[in-house]
Order: sequence, then C-alpha cells, then structure tokens
Amino acid sequence: MATIVPAVASSVRIIERLAADWPEAVSPRDLVHELDLNRSTCYNLLSTLQQAGWVRSLGERAGWTLGPKLLTLTGVTEDMALKVMQEEIDALSREIGFVVFITEPDGAGGYVVIAKAEQRFGVRVTVGIGQQFEFSAPALMNAFHAWSAESEFDQVAKRIGITRFTEETLTEPGEVRAELVRTRDRGYSVSVQQFDAAQSGVGAPIFGNRDGSVSHVIASLSFSSELNADNADRIGKLLAECGARITERVGGHLPAVIDSI
Repeated sequence: MATIVPAVASSVRIIERLAADWPEAVSPRDLVHELDLNRSTCYNLLSTLQQAGWVRSLGERAGWTLGPKLLTLTGVTEDMALKVMQEEIDALSREIGFVVFITEPDGAGGYVVIAKAEQRFGVRVTVGIGQQFEFSAPALMNAFHAWSAESEFDQVAKRIGITRFTEETLTEPGEVRAELVRTRDRGYSVSVQQFDAAQSGVGAPIFGNRDGSVSHVIASLSFSSELNADNADRIGKLLAECGARITERVGGHLPAVIDSI
C-alpha cells in the first residue's frame, strides 16, 4: 500500500479548498480551521505553493486564491474569467468614478462590450453590454493592436480602413503607427476627443491568450471635460494595472518580443 505524504496531502486539500471559492479569496484562518491544519504548517505550505505559482496571496486580510501557474496549466473557463473581470472593473469604477468596461473582438474586425461597471449618479457617458465599436475606435484599436506585429495590423487596417471620427482622429499611416508605439511604451492607449468631440477614452490590454496576445481590452469613457490630457495618464495607468491583475488572475501570458510597429 502506497504511503501518503502528509505535506503533499495537505497541499492538495488547500488547493481544492481554494478552487472551491475561486476567484474569491479564502483567509488563512478559514484554511487552518476547516482543514484542521497547524497554523505554522498551513503558512509554510502556502508560502511554498506561492513560490511555485500555484497559489497567490491577495494580502494578509484578503486571503489566498489559486495562482497564475496553476491556472495556466488547468485553464480558465469563460464564465470564470468574466467573474474575475467584473470583480476588478467594479472596484476600478468605484475608484475613478467613470464607466469601465471590457471588450473582446467581435469576429468582424470590431469590438463588443462583454462587461461593464459604473457609478449610477448624475449625467454620465455609458455603454451597454453587447454594444459594438468599429475597428478604428481609437482607444480600443490602439490597445488591441499595439502589441501586434506591424504586418498583422497593416493587413487589417488596409482591409477595413481607418475612420476619421473628429478633427483629432489620427488616420495618416505614420501617425497611427507612432501612436501604436506610444501605446505600447505607456502600457495603455489615450484617445482625447478622437472618437467623439465631447468625449475621451483610455484603454489597456488583457493578455488572456496562451500565446501572449491581447484577448480583451479594458476601457473607460467620460466627457472630455472630465477625462482629458490633464488626467488621462493617471486613469490610463490605473487601467493598465487592472489589466495586469486580470491577466495574472486568469493565468494569462505576457507577450513575447514582437516586430516594431
């Protein structure tokens, strides 16, 4: 009869317990009590599993959840990923006070909204679940394609074309490529009155695909009197940080080195 190794058995029980509540975190106290583990042993096992990337600490008070390495190996369902995204954008919308939403490719070159969070007060810019944006919507286009190879973007842009929405919209090929480079360098896109003269937007990538490509874009819109050149970088950095958290939590992959745009 095979011998059971206690540390391994306890580690398996910890992972199973975290998986049961994922993506919600479980406190160390609950793990200790529910699994009948010695407190010191539990913390040592969690620390070892975290070094391997199998579990992840969200902070002493927040607790523990499954780690990116384990999620990469097992995969994440669409429903699980959407739950993570919703949780993250709810928190971000509360922080910045603007609508925050997630888009994915619609299969025809454009993008579709699959999740949103907003604060329901006053007159505001909003979007709807299922709302479509065309390929050249600047904040989305730049965030989706800044991490693509130049030849890939050129092919799509030539086939679909880039629409001039306002006088601020960049449509000349050299200007568009330069903005893609700036987006990649910053980690987020900025569109000040380029899509609508009364609005501005920012966007950041989520690298949820196994090949390190952009699977979704997290974006925010507001009136240009509220979101503009004065605060777009601050909002953009917050979106990029949110996108990075989502990428990690769903077991995504950061992109490999790509051709210059």
